[in-house]
Amino acid sequence: MWAVRRASTQFRNQGLASRVSRICCGKTEVARCCSVPCNAEIIGTQEKVFDGMLCCTRSYSSSSIFLKSHGEVCFFSSQADTKTNGEDDDDLEDGFSDLETPQDTVPGDGDDLSSASEGEGSVDTAVGEKKSPLSRTSEITKAILNAPALPVSKVLDKWVEEGNEVTRTEVSLAMLNLRRRRLFVKALQLSEWVEAKKHFEFDDKNYASRLDLIAKVKGLYSAENYIKQIPESFRNEKVYRTLLANCVSTTNVKKGEQLFNKMKDLGFPITCFACNQLLLLYKRTDKKKIADVLLLMEKENIKPTIFTYQILIDVKGQANDITGMEQIVETMKDEGLEPSTEIQTLMARYYAASGEKDKAEAVLKEIEGDDIKKNRWVSRMLIPIYASLGRGDEVDRIWNVCEHNPRLEECLAVIEAWGQLNQVEKAEEAFEKMLKKLKKPSSKHYTALLKVYANHKMLSKGKDLVRRMGESGCLLGPLTWDAIVKLYVSAGEVEKADSILGKAIKQKRGKPLFSTYMAIMDKYAAKGDVHNAEKMFQMMRQGGYTSRLRQFQALILAYVNSKTPAYGFSDRLKADNVFPNKSLAALMGQADPFKKTALSELLESCSPHWI
Repeated sequence: MWAVRRASTQFRNQGLASRVSRICCGKTEVARCCSVPCNAEIIGTQEKVFDGMLCCTRSYSSSSIFLKSHGEVCFFSSQADTKTNGEDDDDLEDGFSDLETPQDTVPGDGDDLSSASEGEGSVDTAVGEKKSPLSRTSEITKAILNAPALPVSKVLDKWVEEGNEVTRTEVSLAMLNLRRRRLFVKALQLSEWVEAKKHFEFDDKNYASRLDLIAKVKGLYSAENYIKQIPESFRNEKVYRTLLANCVSTTNVKKGEQLFNKMKDLGFPITCFACNQLLLLYKRTDKKKIADVLLLMEKENIKPTIFTYQILIDVKGQANDITGMEQIVETMKDEGLEPSTEIQTLMARYYAASGEKDKAEAVLKEIEGDDIKKNRWVSRMLIPIYASLGRGDEVDRIWNVCEHNPRLEECLAVIEAWGQLNQVEKAEEAFEKMLKKLKKPSSKHYTALLKVYANHKMLSKGKDLVRRMGESGCLLGPLTWDAIVKLYVSAGEVEKADSILGKAIKQKRGKPLFSTYMAIMDKYAAKGDVHNAEKMFQMMRQGGYTSRLRQFQALILAYVNSKTPAYGFSDRLKADNVFPNKSLAALMGQADPFKKTALSELLESCSPHWI
C-alpha cells in the first residue's frame, strides 16, 4: 500500500493545485507528507473552481452484479465503468468496460444507456459449446420478447394462466436476460409485477435491483425517492451503494459525494466498493482527488482489491505514465495479487499507445498462453490491440482460429480491427459471416461496420448500410445514432449530422452518447461557429450531461477560431465547478475580451500629449 500512497502524490500533481470537495484522512505520516486535512469525509464545496478534467470510456461501462444467495440468484446493482482503451473520457458514455465484481458474484452486463436502446444479439457462444446455466434464456424472458408491444404485466398474467410457475430463480434469470439486452424498462415492469402479485417476498437484493432499474429508467431523483418506500429493515448499505454506483455512472459528482457522506452518517462501514466508486468518479472528473481516496482507505484500514489497482493502472496509462503504471503493477504483486486478464489487456493497450511495441507484444503473448485454441476466449481482447500495433498478420492468425465457427464478440472485434488496418473488404467479409451466424441481427451488429465506413469517410456505403438496417427491421439506438452522426461528420456534412441528432432526441429511444454530441460540437468549434457550438452545449445540458472540461474546451475554441471575445467565460466555469487546465486557460486567454496586447499596454502607458 505504501507504493500506492507514494503514487498518490503523483495523482495530485497531475492537476492544478486548487480544488474543492475532497476526501480527507487522519494525520498519519502519509497524510502529513501529502498535506491533507483530517476528518474522513467529504468537505463542502468552496467558492473556487476546481479541475473537472477528464481523461480515459463507454461508454460510460456500467455493469451489473449477479448475486448468489442460498442457491438463488438476483441481479441487482450497477457500477460505473473503468475505461480501458486509452481514449479520453469524452467517450465515457459511449460504451462500457469491465467492472468490479465481488468474489461471491457472477458478472452481468448492464449499462446506463436508456432502456429503449438497441438490444443485443442472440448468439455469443460458438455452436456446439456448452452454455453456462446463467447464459440460458428463461421462459419468462421468452414470453416477454415474443410480445414486445404488450406491457409485461399482461404478458405474464397470461403466462401464469397457462399453468407456468413463477419462482425466484426464474425471475432472477429473466432479469439478467433483460438487462443484458438493455431492456431496462421491461426489467422494471417485471420487478413491479412480481412485487404486486406477491409471488415471493422481496429481500434487500430485490429492492436494490429495483432501485438500480429506477435510476436507469427514471433518473437519480426518482431512485432517491424510491429509497423512502423500501422497508427500513432492508434499507441497508447494499441499497445505498447501488444508488452511489448510479451517481458515478452518470458522473454526478455532487450527488455522489453527498451520498457517500450520508452512508457514513448512517453508520454504514466504509467499504472498498464505495471507495472504488469514488476512484472511478474522480478518474473521470478530478484526478487530484484520487490521492485523497487512497489516504482515506489507509486511515480506515481498507485493503485495495484487484479492481482498485485496475483503476489506478488505468489512470497512469491515460497520463502516459508508463513507469508509474509498472510501479503499481509491482505493488499489486507484492500484495499477493496477480494481474487479471483485464489488467494485462490495459497494460498492453497503453504500451501500444505509448510506442512500447515490444512490451505490448510480450504482454499479449502472456495473455494468449500456450494455445490460442484452448484460450480462445481472449481472442476478442487480443485482436484490437494487435490491430493498433499494425500487426495484420497476428490479427489474421487469431481470426483463422475463430473464423470457422465465430462468436459474436470475435466478429465485432475483427470488424473493428480490419477497419483500423484499412482493410475494409475483410471487415465486410467478417460482417457478412456474422450476419449468417445470427438469427435476428440487431443494430449493434450493423453499427460495427458502420463505424468502419465512418472512419474511412465512405458515406455512400454507410447510407446503403443504414437502408439495409431499416429493411431488416432494426430499432436504432444511441450506439447506432453515434455511428451515423460520425459518418456524416467525417464526410464534412455537419449540418446533416446535427439534424440527425435532433431527430434521434425526439424519438426518445435512449440517451444519445456524450461522444455523439461532441463529434458535432468539435466540428462547429473548428469552423468557429459560436452559435451552433453554444446550441450543442445547451443540448448536452438538456440531455442530462453535466458540464465538463471537455465541453468548455470545445466551446472556447469556437470563440477563438471566430475571433470573438468570450465575455463571462470564467464565471460560467465557476458556476459549473469546473477548473481550467493549462490548455483551457491558454484558450481562454486568447478569447479574453480584456486581454492586454503590446499595443494596448503602450497606449495605457502613454501620456495624453502623445495620443
